[in-house]
Amino acid sequence: MALSAASPTIVGAGSGRPATSAPAGDRSGIVVFSGGSAANSLVDVFERVREANRATLSYVIPISDNGGSTSEIIRVFGGPGIGDVRSRLVRLIPDNGDPETIAIKHLFNHRLPRDKDAARAEWFDMIEARHALWDDISSPKRELIRSILNSFNLEVVKRMRPSSRFDFSRSSIGNLFLTGARLFTGSFEAAIYLLSSVCAVSERVAVLPALNTNFAHHIAAGLRDGSVITGQNDISHPSAPTSVAVPGTGTGAGGIATGTSSGLETPVVPTAQIDHGTEEHDKIEDANLPGSLPALRRPALDFCKDDEEDLPAHIERIWYINPYGQEIRIPANPRVLDAVHGSKTIIYSIGSLFTSLIPNLVLKGVGEAIASPTIRNRVLILNGSIDRETGPSSDPFTALDFVAAIAHACADSRALPRPTEDQYWHYVTHVLYVEGPATPKMDRQRFAQIGIDTTRLYGPKSDLGAVRYDANALSQALESIIGRKDLRQDRSRRNTLVG
Repeated sequence: MALSAASPTIVGAGSGRPATSAPAGDRSGIVVFSGGSAANSLVDVFERVREANRATLSYVIPISDNGGSTSEIIRVFGGPGIGDVRSRLVRLIPDNGDPETIAIKHLFNHRLPRDKDAARAEWFDMIEARHALWDDISSPKRELIRSILNSFNLEVVKRMRPSSRFDFSRSSIGNLFLTGARLFTGSFEAAIYLLSSVCAVSERVAVLPALNTNFAHHIAAGLRDGSVITGQNDISHPSAPTSVAVPGTGTGAGGIATGTSSGLETPVVPTAQIDHGTEEHDKIEDANLPGSLPALRRPALDFCKDDEEDLPAHIERIWYINPYGQEIRIPANPRVLDAVHGSKTIIYSIGSLFTSLIPNLVLKGVGEAIASPTIRNRVLILNGSIDRETGPSSDPFTALDFVAAIAHACADSRALPRPTEDQYWHYVTHVLYVEGPATPKMDRQRFAQIGIDTTRLYGPKSDLGAVRYDANALSQALESIIGRKDLRQDRSRRNTLVG
């Protein structure tokens, strides 16, 4: 969702909610729950709000992605899905016009060719410092980055088997660097620190993985009709129809397993039931445990986010699973909980609802931290369009459905019964939205009745009916909610907040 530079206009706001206690002490932090690419378009907005409030800013990013080049890294090395973390760190590189800074951004965003042989040849040009992308990078930084990439290459060689070779097709150099740093240091957060240092990310901004782990963690989705989908890639944008299912259930197309899972229940997985697909995968020696679900092991290098098939029913719930498909409850990264406890504002950013936002929220400790009365604002920036996860197109999610999904996930995190509508304000206090033919439908009157403020923002429409947020309008809306400390009038923007 790109941003427009057009003049902003903000229209209206809903009524209030039950009062909460004021923040105790200096709790000026801002925490943004988001995924990768969609929320990257709002980074400048969040930075503007951070500067206006002289606050710290923490991005909480899920690590459950198992698609694209990340799937090949997970297959060979295991470990968390790092693509969204890398994407945010590179997006946070300062736009200062410095040639080296620009070169580093291009390097870490660069993807190798789709053809296997061409990708491998370019990879060797990269680690031997013969690639043109190194030209504007100073010798100290070049040798630091190159040493990590060579360390990764050594790990590739060590894991090479007749039945399994690492496929460099479409690999992101930033992903390979982050994986190499994780393997070298033995710490995911140390790898993030190294990449953020090379990228010169501000010390006032942190990128926090939802889980601090050296292992892969996958999610499953339970649909309202009782079927189950395993793996983030199959939930969001499957590369091809598949008949792989959670053991103990029937199967359908698109990675959908038909079973009896509904509400808070998940299917019991008989360990004796291992299908032919699992046996075939076990013949390949890789980072996955024998007997792991094939849906979580197969490469997913090619997928298309356009022309996706509808899900047969609404997604009801997201949960984490072990390699065999059984539900597990995992505590969140302690640094994430510290950031939430030190904040006065939570922002749920645009992006995929069930694969970008919800995997952050269902972790143990997150729901409790968000519901703390010391947090003043919990702001949802509603998506400007409906996607596969918030369909089907015949019965798309409404704005209230988005809020319900967030509230239910936070309650699941706390192991509490799902809240009623008049309790949603514990997890969402404000909704910012745009209107258009393809946007989620908003019932402002109902939101006012349950104590959640709503603010409509104008933005440009795409040919498909989706609406993009205007950067200035969104900044003004967030600043009016949070309350900017920098009271100097910004003469570059006119005040268009109405009512």
